Amino acid sequence: MSTYRVAQVTTAGGPFELVEREVPQPGPRQVRIAVEACGICHSDTMFVNAGLPGVTFPVVPGHEIAGRVDALGEGTQDWGYQVGDRVAVGWFGGSCGHCTSCRKGDFITCANLKVPGWAYDGGFGEKVIAPVDALARIPDALSAGDAGPMACAGVTTYNGLRRSSAHPGDLVAVLGIGGLGHLGVQYAAAMGFETVAIARGAEKADFAKQLGAHHYVDSTSGTPVGEALRSLGGASVVLATAGNSQAIAATVDGLAPRGELVAIGADPEPLGISPVQLLMSGRVVRGHPSGTSQDVQDTMEFSALHNIRPMTETVPLDDAQAAYQKMLSGAARFRMVLTHG
Repeated sequence: MSTYRVAQVTTAGGPFELVEREVPQPGPRQVRIAVEACGICHSDTMFVNAGLPGVTFPVVPGHEIAGRVDALGEGTQDWGYQVGDRVAVGWFGGSCGHCTSCRKGDFITCANLKVPGWAYDGGFGEKVIAPVDALARIPDALSAGDAGPMACAGVTTYNGLRRSSAHPGDLVAVLGIGGLGHLGVQYAAAMGFETVAIARGAEKADFAKQLGAHHYVDSTSGTPVGEALRSLGGASVVLATAGNSQAIAATVDGLAPRGELVAIGADPEPLGISPVQLLMSGRVVRGHPSGTSQDVQDTMEFSALHNIRPMTETVPLDDAQAAYQKMLSGAARFRMVLTHG
């Protein structure tokens, strides 16, 4: 019997344990992936802690998966994949194809979205069975350790910017320069935006400039963030990557007329924004979901073209518990990645 290892959680909020399982065979329209790397995203806590409906234990989280096609199920031949192909799977882990969103071609808002770690075992293991429509091809220039985080953190920031209302030359601010934001600043600069990085502490200014930011706003300086953005002319777009509703709301007064706040940082607390802040200047506030497998592939190709990479700390699967805890503590710089090589 051939086996593989996974790091699983058996109770809500419980510790990770390494177990061996029998290697499964892919079903129709599925592929088996030999996982080489998997990023650890803060969203994994929603599954580990049973924070979403339908979570069943044991849970094997992980939706920043990079590896190689290991086996092909029936009905996958038209997709052009072969054993050995390098692929990534992210938050978008497949769609149902029949709900209203899918029928409109808006697959990322599928009512039955298949998120790895929720709908099926994720990448905290040496093998993954995934729907073929979830796969994105990894460019040769990207390592597995770089490609994994691109499938969630990368595509969310990249897509959030390219689908925003900003045009090259516009002032665009990125709130937060952590796991999401350090990629968002790089993408904004590469897209030709006049890029502002917003974070806590004057000591982060040099790092923000290294990422490509043209301006840095220290949110702890005493000058309100909105005022600081207005002094630069007002932001056409604020990409809010920080999971802090108070910090997100503080940027609204810094939006230019018709400016857009794109929220991708998750916080259950409500945003303290009044209609008055939006009405007179025609400002827009919207949430942005991740991106489809094609969006993931676009993200990786753009990243390869512009030499954009996530900053990661790689650890072996055996140390999944310690790596997960480091992510939770905020000490990761900036993405913890499990490697299964």
